[in-house]
Amino acid sequence: GDMDPPNGSMASWSDTCFRAFNASGGHNNAQNSITSPWFSTAFGLIGLCSNLFALCVLLSSSRKLSSRARSSFLIFLCGLVVTDFMGLLVTASVIIPYHFIKFAWAEVDPGCHLCNFLGFSMVFFGQCPLLLGATMAGERFFGINHPFSRSTSISKRRAWSIVGLVWGFSCLLGLLPVLGLGRYTLQYPGSWCFLTLLPDTGNVVFCLLFALLGIFSVLLSFIFNTVSVVTLCRVYHDRESVQRRRDSEVEMMVQLVGIMIIATICWMPLLIFIVQTVLQQLPGSGQIQVLPRETQKMLLIYIRMVTWNQILDPWVYILFRRAVLQRVYPSLRPRPSILSLYPVLNPSLRRKLTAD
Repeated sequence: GDMDPPNGSMASWSDTCFRAFNASGGHNNAQNSITSPWFSTAFGLIGLCSNLFALCVLLSSSRKLSSRARSSFLIFLCGLVVTDFMGLLVTASVIIPYHFIKFAWAEVDPGCHLCNFLGFSMVFFGQCPLLLGATMAGERFFGINHPFSRSTSISKRRAWSIVGLVWGFSCLLGLLPVLGLGRYTLQYPGSWCFLTLLPDTGNVVFCLLFALLGIFSVLLSFIFNTVSVVTLCRVYHDRESVQRRRDSEVEMMVQLVGIMIIATICWMPLLIFIVQTVLQQLPGSGQIQVLPRETQKMLLIYIRMVTWNQILDPWVYILFRRAVLQRVYPSLRPRPSILSLYPVLNPSLRRKLTAD
């Protein structure tokens, strides 16, 4: 293979980004397998176009809104779409050229700077959507279940600040291998870099931190969304408010549930695989220097699944909007907002909340 180190030089490569990658064999059938360059090219182009279209729709919708709750939700959605778009753009700009040029990574990047950047991008743009999904679910949970605990909804500035905090936290997580905790290494078939599934302490800690944080975000989203959906269903079956449905809240919850389902299907197999792999290798205590080929292939397959998360996320918003749903179901009509669910209110408080 192009990446095979010279005889006797494996020890000198043990601390580089090439230590976990075994490129011998497997290239002859690359065009007929999951390593085909057309996978990366097709996924990248479809995802970029989808997110760009969703971003245009989001910007158009945000100009027509007067609801602060809906406006803050669109800001979180915009942060999610921008993250997915930039993630596809950054990673595809490195991975796709490799597939067609087949450059020797050790010669182009002997210091592993490009590999570290690509690994950081994979972790940063991978963790951000999960954390943003949990943040959006939490915001809707408090908005639906405790509508009067805040005098106003989240402002646009605060919503963007929360998105910035999520980006900052994910950036710090992605920088940990650069700062010494774990290591980014080249992965099969030699076109991308990611965290290292080897049994030394630093890599195990970083892998578990990345995977368990992702699993926690998905579970938190599930809990928040489940409680919110139950609350909305209970409101729908309340005799006094059966005709006072909160279409805006329902629309946001449908989109959130869709985002959660996609994230669960696309991400959970990879996250569970990472946890299982590093924990099963713990008894080896550093004896494994190169990942088995089957492990490398399974990791690539799960990463392909994760890519679909970035492709499908924008279509959740594009397709599950009231403007689209009302064309499919003309019987859907706008109804009063959340205030109509609480008809017995002090008049002054009601006027204040309505104004807010």
